[in-house]
Amino acid sequence: MSQQYPQPPHPQQPHYGAPAPQPPKKHGIGRIAGLGCAGVLALFIIAAVVAGGGGDSGDTSNKDRAVAADGEPGDDSPKKAGTAEDKSQAEQFRSCVAEDGTDTEKAAVEHVTKVTGADKRNDILDAAEVFTDFSGGLMGPHQGEGKLIASAFTSCYESKNGLVTVYDKDGELLANANY
Repeated sequence: MSQQYPQPPHPQQPHYGAPAPQPPKKHGIGRIAGLGCAGVLALFIIAAVVAGGGGDSGDTSNKDRAVAADGEPGDDSPKKAGTAEDKSQAEQFRSCVAEDGTDTEKAAVEHVTKVTGADKRNDILDAAEVFTDFSGGLMGPHQGEGKLIASAFTSCYESKNGLVTVYDKDGELLANANY
């Protein structure tokens, strides 16, 4: 007496010419990563609003003396035509370097024609620009002076996340530095 037990059904094997089975669905890794990046971006925006809405921080560190300077003209450096605000930022920078800079920095800063962005700092992404009357760009003969100007700027101004860029008279990059 032999009993036969029913055999479990075998899944059908695809035969030649049958469509391939569908692969399992992905769980939207790109969507999750995109939402994570959006969250980080929102965090930066909120931090910028909070930092910018606080008004003047009241920080009067020694490195910010160029911003607090009166901007007295008292020097004979060459100046180009520009707005009064641009001249005052350049004059403030020159006066800071005149007080505490080395002789080579003082000589290089005499070629500064315009400074922008030095008065607007929020410690999130500060970008100052220094324009000079040099020529030749990054690979030109005045690259060393551009580095001296960037170094002098970092001595006068302070930021948690600042970048100063020094340009020649044609708008080409001479040097840059974090400040």
